Amino acid sequence: MSERNIIAIHDLRSPATGAGIPEIPTLPAGTELSPGLLSDSLGRTLRDLRISVTDRCNFRCSYCMPKEVFDKDYRFLPQTALLSFEEMLRIARIFAACGVRKIRLTGGEPLLRRHLEHLVAMLADLRTPDGDPLDLTLTTNGSLLARKAAALRQAGLRRVTVSLDAMDDHIFRAMNDVDFPVADVLAGIDAAVAAGLGPVKVNMVVKRGTNENEIVPMARHFRERHGGQVVLRFIEYMDVGATNGWRMDQVLPSAEVRARLHAAFALVPLDAAQPGETAERWAYADGRGEVGFISSVTQAFCGDCNRARLSTEGQLYLCLFAERGHDLRALLRGAHPSGRPWSDAEIAAAIGLIWQRRDDRYSQLRASRPAETDTPESGGRRRIEMSYIGG
Repeated sequence: MSERNIIAIHDLRSPATGAGIPEIPTLPAGTELSPGLLSDSLGRTLRDLRISVTDRCNFRCSYCMPKEVFDKDYRFLPQTALLSFEEMLRIARIFAACGVRKIRLTGGEPLLRRHLEHLVAMLADLRTPDGDPLDLTLTTNGSLLARKAAALRQAGLRRVTVSLDAMDDHIFRAMNDVDFPVADVLAGIDAAVAAGLGPVKVNMVVKRGTNENEIVPMARHFRERHGGQVVLRFIEYMDVGATNGWRMDQVLPSAEVRARLHAAFALVPLDAAQPGETAERWAYADGRGEVGFISSVTQAFCGDCNRARLSTEGQLYLCLFAERGHDLRALLRGAHPSGRPWSDAEIAAAIGLIWQRRDDRYSQLRASRPAETDTPESGGRRRIEMSYIGG
């Protein structure tokens, strides 16, 4: 039996670099991938799959989709390029057989994808090889959450994470850059709590010189209004993509955020809830809930990163800071050299081979490759935009 070719991986939306298109991985004859856990070249286990359902968003946050780049002339993906719900379901089923236990739906803004609750219902029926349901979650900017929370919960969504960067309406409108009111996002969070999508996580990207004075007001609002039903998490401003003009001096380290918060509300450390967790957890000493700190810049957590990301057009990315993807859509829609469709087992074997070769650890290497000089203009890499593969 000859070797079976696994379709090449590359990001179809990024211009080719000097290195050209990566080599096509091949699956040696007779190779099979048994269902179960996969480990990469650094011993990290695949457990978490993030699926982007759209590359569109109705916000233009400067750290993610700056308006000067994503303007009215920006060409988003055509509908025919997007994976169908059935294709996403098939990929999710294969990943579950490979060890994935958690699926997060992302965007762009995922609630812009029509009939998303239908996809949620399809994914909610999936089971691990042990018969357990997957942990099914979603990240949203909250703009449409008030009207959709109940339907999403009824469809089988377990939890939701909302991105919110300020309580002050003026600051929030400036940061989302489309003049969207904070009150509507807060109403969405209330609706998610009422629907049982909790504990709701609220992610605040802290950008020095922009919204650092919102740290304590954000904490005060959620601990007093929702207590343990909402977990506020502070995220260091990261150098994702190539369009947000990231600079290290705009990063407010988590240690400083925590010190500001601790001065207002005493905090005590908590153990991680599960391996590979991105947030360092702290509880309010008075029992009014907890907060988290995601410190990709100052305290890289690459060492136990267990996440893979699937773009809305079927490109598999192994790191948030990746520059290229692996084309799974070609396997879903293309034909085997024999003329028949690719089987689930063959696609699983391709995923296994890709993951087992994974050695990404960008955040750990950042100190030796300063991100502010690692840009296309300076001859560096062109990292994929966060809006394309979610956070």
